[in-house]
Amino acid sequence: MSEQLIRLSISGMNCASCAGRVDKALNQLEGVNEVAVNLASDSAEIKADNVTVEQLIKAVKDAGYDAHEIVDRDKEMREQRARQQHEFSTLRRELLVATLLTLPVFILAMGNHMVPAFSNWVHNSLGLQTSWWIQLVLTSVVLFVPGRRFYRIGLPALAKGAPDMNSLVAIGATAAWGYSVVATVLPQWLPEQSISVYFEASAVIVTLILAGRYMEARAKSHTSDAIQRLLGLQSKTARVITAGEAREVEVKELSKGDEIEVRPGEKIPVDGTVTSGDSYVNEAMITGEAEPVHKQVDDKVVGGTVNERGTLRFKATAIGETTVLSQIIRMVEQAQGAKLPIQDTVNKITLWFVPAVMLIALLTFVVWLFAAGEDSLTFALVNAVAVLIIACPCAMGLATPTSIMVGTGRGADLGVLFRQGSALQALQQANAVVFDKTGTLTEGEPQLTDWVTVDADDEQTLALAASVEQRSEHPTAEALVEFAKQQQRPLKDVQSFEALSGLGVVGQADDKQVLVGSSTLMAERAVDLQQAPEQAAEWSDSGLTPIYVAIDGQLKAIFCVSDPVRKSAKALIHALHQRGLKTAMVTGDAESTAKRIAAELGIDKVVAEVKPDGKVDAVKQLQSQWGRVVFVGDGINDAPALATADVGFAIGTGTDVAIESADVVLMSDNLNVVQQAFALSKATMRNIQQNLFWAFAYNTALIPVAAGVLFPWFGILLSPMLAAGAMALSSVFVLTNALRLKRMTLES
Repeated sequence: MSEQLIRLSISGMNCASCAGRVDKALNQLEGVNEVAVNLASDSAEIKADNVTVEQLIKAVKDAGYDAHEIVDRDKEMREQRARQQHEFSTLRRELLVATLLTLPVFILAMGNHMVPAFSNWVHNSLGLQTSWWIQLVLTSVVLFVPGRRFYRIGLPALAKGAPDMNSLVAIGATAAWGYSVVATVLPQWLPEQSISVYFEASAVIVTLILAGRYMEARAKSHTSDAIQRLLGLQSKTARVITAGEAREVEVKELSKGDEIEVRPGEKIPVDGTVTSGDSYVNEAMITGEAEPVHKQVDDKVVGGTVNERGTLRFKATAIGETTVLSQIIRMVEQAQGAKLPIQDTVNKITLWFVPAVMLIALLTFVVWLFAAGEDSLTFALVNAVAVLIIACPCAMGLATPTSIMVGTGRGADLGVLFRQGSALQALQQANAVVFDKTGTLTEGEPQLTDWVTVDADDEQTLALAASVEQRSEHPTAEALVEFAKQQQRPLKDVQSFEALSGLGVVGQADDKQVLVGSSTLMAERAVDLQQAPEQAAEWSDSGLTPIYVAIDGQLKAIFCVSDPVRKSAKALIHALHQRGLKTAMVTGDAESTAKRIAAELGIDKVVAEVKPDGKVDAVKQLQSQWGRVVFVGDGINDAPALATADVGFAIGTGTDVAIESADVVLMSDNLNVVQQAFALSKATMRNIQQNLFWAFAYNTALIPVAAGVLFPWFGILLSPMLAAGAMALSSVFVLTNALRLKRMTLES
């Protein structure tokens, strides 16, 4: 069985340690090659051989979580939205109940700190014991009604020896509550100086963490906005032309070859080729380019784009999962589920993080129990609970996946598709960018710029040369044929044709032998070039390549073909140099031609006269010279080089083979998108680093404070309530920081 890609939806994960345990459980199965668990999207992507979906789901369930296979992407997205909405509504209801019940507990317990006279009122009107009983009842409802989610998940995880953040909350809140219950119901069990209650700590801990979960759920729902937006571009119906009549059908009923009509203001339902009509189509949602694109007969249209003006009819060329939009959605999903190398370090830490925190909390309790004198039990309990609550590793688990999801989603908006999420990190480690020339740095559509005949009265040479060249697929041949059509030269019948790789063509047309090609071909066929016009030498001196035409062994004409450089190429090279990157160009052209273009663009190094199979060697040579290399190309012969480079960029207007070999696909042929990809990579990695710094620095700094390390010198202790607030805010900070990427400007 070949390697298969399986996507699972996983429920029950709440923190980084949860994701780490699912990752570990799946990786332990024999036949699993690669696992990427995404806490932000509650999913896992598994590449495996000889492993069934049932085995994978069982492994997840054995680890303490639920899972099911994602088969229908659209259905799963709708269900995920429904689950998110249900969770959001449930959290809002639970938070409201917890807040209403916690408020009187907090006022009864802490009112004397805010209004000293309040304590006297409580003592005189209610009595201290009655106040404690009221707090006990209200806090118990908070813990075991809205707060039951922590026990439902945390206690089974603890029983399995795999505690998570829910376990920490459950233990911490219950410890404070249990101690307070004993102080209220059986005070004789405690030393007199230790009789005190901490109901407000338990209630506030649960309420604040529910508030954090509520804000987290709200923020997480926006991390998948890009996928939702792309799915929203898909049309539900299409107008099919049958026997001259238009009828509306569901898109899923379409077949390749169907003729479809699209009117002004309507979405184009699937990919196709225009058969009639003339219009302007807004392709911004696919390419990121705002300017509408003119479409006429034989032009391609892409499903999901909007027809703005005229009416178009087109023949469907791709439907279902084969459309460009479906492929974009699949690429974005794959990138959003990716696990960057930096995430492996986080996973290793979080797997032992929760048990380590529990050990620190126990050690804190024991130390304070023997070191705090009369109030030792109180100090021990409060500080141990603060350690348990402050250390929940939610922020660690969300730090990387949320940034990846939002960053790659923003990339889709800009027309930059990361097929491999790891390219986000690899781009920041690149030392050089290598470009294919034809179709990448140049337009890829050569134009015949000069035609000079040896015999001024000869009108047949152009017709004969174009007649033979129309059999060739070479861009130079296409340019010559197009020039002949513009000059209104009728093409002749061709009796024979042969393409000579790297030299030119030879053929028989109108009973004449026709040679079109380089000076080498002419020399091999004994064609005298001494009569060549002086323009040939001028073109060669300026880096252009003269092409010769001979009829029956006699030189008849020379012409020059030029492939215009893309307008955006020079600005891109300058921008890459500003980033400290080296640049190179790899081409099969003559060295003089290649150097002319490189000098015009400011490219550092030229590797010219490279055969199609030599691009890989060129990339390897540049890797050994410069280090990590990014290769940008668009053609079939670029695919091996794209795969060999550390990061491969395929121009989206290029071939499917090139796109499938690339790590990053650029939907626009505007080279500025390359710069945008680097900017997006930089912004996303910076965002991840900020999130990880906050998550780790927060825990590293505050766990010792919660344990009471500063108390002997500064008298500083961290209340469990403050610990709960800080923990909740840490996750919200990470999520909102990641969401900033949605507003990233292109110059970042």
